[in-house]
Amino acid sequence: MIVDKAIYRGGVRETVSGDISEAFGAARARGDSFLWIGLHEPTQEEFDLITHEVRLHPLAVEDAIHAHQRPKLERYDDTLFVVLKPLQYVEESSDIEVGEINLFLGDDFVISVRHGQANPLSGVRLRVESDPELLASGPAGVLYAICDQVVDTYAEVSHEVELDLIALERRVFSGEHDDVTAGIYSLKREVLEFRTAQDPLIPVLEEIVKGRVALCEGTRDHFRDVLDHLLRVDSQVDEHNELLTSALSAHLALVGRDQNRVAMQQNADMRKISAWAAVIAVPTMIAGIYGMNFDHMPELHWSLGYPLSLCLMVVAVLVVHRLLRRSGWL
Repeated sequence: MIVDKAIYRGGVRETVSGDISEAFGAARARGDSFLWIGLHEPTQEEFDLITHEVRLHPLAVEDAIHAHQRPKLERYDDTLFVVLKPLQYVEESSDIEVGEINLFLGDDFVISVRHGQANPLSGVRLRVESDPELLASGPAGVLYAICDQVVDTYAEVSHEVELDLIALERRVFSGEHDDVTAGIYSLKREVLEFRTAQDPLIPVLEEIVKGRVALCEGTRDHFRDVLDHLLRVDSQVDEHNELLTSALSAHLALVGRDQNRVAMQQNADMRKISAWAAVIAVPTMIAGIYGMNFDHMPELHWSLGYPLSLCLMVVAVLVVHRLLRRSGWL
């Protein structure tokens, strides 16, 4: 759907009440002005009305309608096609939602196509309309304002990710033995989505800053500032990813240590049980041999056979107990 459309000339907004054809006609008739049309998840029929007025490349139009593109900058004749990936942090679930903004820019028009709920452009439009310098820059000023807003959102999301990371680190080293493996992997996936959105934008801005985009020649200083902010965010995201890897390693090491401690305790218990079984086995063996119902056992008729068997049992138990104590089993 068409969210908004307006003509900008001399730092003033002129709202267009007619259809798209009338808007383009009015912008071209006045000269020294540009038309900004904002769309949100448009249909093919809605976009056909625009392509009828502006010669947009079919491949770029297909990308804009179906979305799911990585950040990029492409030139099609006199039209510049830019893809941005805005982000939105969801406080309730600690998830990062990724949207998409597709921009067609010419000398006298800007067509913005937004997908998803992340980073609506209404605030950007108000900022541009309140800044005569940006309006004087034309479509390049609009592109700068949108890129600046997207990168500012990156910084906000990076801060939220840092808070989640600190909370995870506290749980890892709290000593409560919570299993935070799933939480760490979940946050790493969010960081990966973050990097997928912001990493490809760096070469896009570098292309503009180096003066390789004629449309943005007059706003290179503005884009240089945006690039500086983006590189700072990129460094923070790399640090977050490394810290998550370290937190995961530390958590697995602590879990392994606890498991080894339990296993060692179990082994010690089994050794003690086995040792006492060995102690009991000696008198059991003697009693098994000499415990038959004969007179004056052992050797059938010894009158001291019974007390001798008891003494032999006691001596054998003491010897076995001493040997097991010396070996560390008891």
